[in-house]
Amino acid sequence: MKHLLSLAALGLTLSLGAAHAAEGTAKTAQQSKMTTCNADAGDKKGDERKAFMKECLSAKKVSQQDKMKSCNADAAGKKGDERKAFMSECLKK
Repeated sequence: MKHLLSLAALGLTLSLGAAHAAEGTAKTAQQSKMTTCNADAGDKKGDERKAFMKECLSAKKVSQQDKMKSCNADAAGKKGDERKAFMSECLKK
């Protein structure tokens, strides 16, 4: 009986440890943003890096709808294949 209880306790401990480890690996949006900004900062140092990181981390992500509005306004006067190519390129940015 003691052996069975020990195995049950060990199994519970291992499953809780695995669940906790899985939670720890998921990145939050802020952590992902920090990783991207760090990569973009390159070899900047000191005040230049500090200013860049502040700007990068505080920048709001542009929604797809806002992008579409902006690209549509910029595409004024273009028609057909020219407009399609322009819109495709604009929305990728």
